[in-house]
Amino acid sequence: MSDIDQLKRTAALRAAEWIRDGMVLGLGTGSTVYFLLEEIAAQRSRGAWKELVGIPTSEATTRVAKRFGIPLATLDERPRIDLTIDGADEVDDELRLIKGLGGALLREKIVAQASETVVIVVDRSKRVKLLGTHAPLPVEVDPFGAHTHDDFFTSMGGRPVFRSGPDRGLVRTDGGHLLIDVRFPDGIRDPAALEARVNNRPGIVENGLFIDLAHHVITASSSAVEVDSLAAARR
Repeated sequence: MSDIDQLKRTAALRAAEWIRDGMVLGLGTGSTVYFLLEEIAAQRSRGAWKELVGIPTSEATTRVAKRFGIPLATLDERPRIDLTIDGADEVDDELRLIKGLGGALLREKIVAQASETVVIVVDRSKRVKLLGTHAPLPVEVDPFGAHTHDDFFTSMGGRPVFRSGPDRGLVRTDGGHLLIDVRFPDGIRDPAALEARVNNRPGIVENGLFIDLAHHVITASSSAVEVDSLAAARR
């Protein structure tokens, strides 16, 4: 296991301390969440968390959870989620996030919005002073007229690139949409304003800015595991 994977596992295990049996648990997408799913399976094999029900945020998470024997439901069946645990691509000091490099941002945001508590787990490399410093902003768009958004993002100082896969074909989300990764060379100075402007444009389904959705962020580094809370970040 690499050093980064070890940090991800450490953060995921700390987040698992929030889990209680009988919860409806939102299951995020990505490499960090994989370690959480492993822990849930291990606990269930020891007789714990037998009444836990997971709500996956992607088909990829669904496949892994089923392989581990974790009971699942749909959001329509369980529209109220007690706790969601997920990763992030960037986190700033106000616990605002960029998510979506894993391709599941729309479903992740729907699940987060339906959750009483959202816990984000990251390694230290994902913490930034200014969102957009390292990660592009993923934007999910309808395939119809997708390239009409190019000039829109360019006018805001962004550099849009359609996401492609290993076969060089355009990546499609679980919902059949396309993904545009928009880089902002100077970072994102006003995430809330950008989110509102982007989502107000017809044809854009959702963007990867998660603002006021993360209640707690767990950050693992080589020296410590830190827990930041939204209430404290707002003071």
